[in-house]
Amino acid sequence: MEEGVEATGEFAPQMLVPAIDDVVDRIHGVTVTGGPRLGLWQGGGVDDLDERVRAAAAATAGPWREVACDPDLADTAAFCGRYGFSPADSANTIVVASKGDAPVMAACVVLATHRLDVNGVVRRRLGARKVSFAPAELTAEVTGMVMGGVTPFGLPEGLPVWVDAAVMERDEIVVGGGSRSMKLVLPPSTLAALDAVEVVEGLARPIPIE
Repeated sequence: MEEGVEATGEFAPQMLVPAIDDVVDRIHGVTVTGGPRLGLWQGGGVDDLDERVRAAAAATAGPWREVACDPDLADTAAFCGRYGFSPADSANTIVVASKGDAPVMAACVVLATHRLDVNGVVRRRLGARKVSFAPAELTAEVTGMVMGGVTPFGLPEGLPVWVDAAVMERDEIVVGGGSRSMKLVLPPSTLAALDAVEVVEGLARPIPIE
């Protein structure tokens, strides 16, 4: 989980996902509610991933730009501090999964200043009894992307992308670039142009300032 993003509720997220070895063994049975069978990442190196992400961004016909970053500084707080971006403009992409033999999954895009409502909105939309953040291994298996680099651009076909409505209120946002060495900066309208995107009211809640 990236810095600045937390789940609501009292549970420990890792306890709601089956043992990762079992999940990976069953990965080709992953389904998406109301949609086609999930098209999984077919492998390839970082260069292939970067090109896939760039191609997906370019296909929106919206404006975007690429920002290189030190992989050691890819996590939200470190990236914002080093490169001068506000956490309020940093949109994290979080893959969530239901518990079960064939996990139901979605990618959620929320601002770093907000907390994803895993136990409420996300669980109801997935139609699942228990939902958690997908472990790093499952996220990589499904998307080809590592934590700190997950992006809504270039995700496998069939994986829904839910964007919190607060993201759409920003003038410009920064999202992952697929790998930890790249970020994309763009207006929310470019994100909304992705076919898989659905804007969801109340998907996340502002994190109280202490």
